[in-house]
Amino acid sequence: MDKVKLAVIFYSGYGTNFKMAQWAKDEAEKSGAEVRLLKVQELIPDEVINANEGLKAMKEATKDIPVAKSDDLVWADALIFSAGSRFGNIPSQLKNFLDMQGGLWAQGKLANKVVSAMSSAQNPHGGQEGTVKTILSTMMHWGAIIVTPGFIDEAVYGAGGNPYGTSATVAMDGSIVDNVEPAVRFQARRTVEVASWIKKGRE
Repeated sequence: MDKVKLAVIFYSGYGTNFKMAQWAKDEAEKSGAEVRLLKVQELIPDEVINANEGLKAMKEATKDIPVAKSDDLVWADALIFSAGSRFGNIPSQLKNFLDMQGGLWAQGKLANKVVSAMSSAQNPHGGQEGTVKTILSTMMHWGAIIVTPGFIDEAVYGAGGNPYGTSATVAMDGSIVDNVEPAVRFQARRTVEVASWIKKGRE
């Protein structure tokens, strides 16, 4: 069987979701997947980014990461999205990317993709779970196959774990408060595993 093709697509203003996406990519590759790590297009003007040290550092750190395109969605068997919470909702940068996929949706090219989502915020109840579920509501319209962590592994009971998708809590200095890496890695493994079952069935 061919490898599962996974696109890990993130938006990260200050680095948290970039780090989570990197963990997901690493674990998925260990699980045998072919992975594309992709960022969505930044919408904040350059003059604003250049005046903010955190945003500027993130722009530099991700300068070599390709911007996600519609073709990446067509290529992928599975998708993992990771983005911070904005007032309990998804960032406009990710929303913009999702909103541009109407053509693929109309052609049925997004149906049956295996999808999962992660998020972060600056306190334990900062809207992460709502953000994950908002991402997944778009996937329902696509007719995608949603894979959640559920409560089926010890990692989900630890930091960042919940049945919807890993959610990190971020301190004011930008550091992740607890060790959410095990939860991210479990979610990535599970996504690849389910995608492999479906891919095998299609073949």
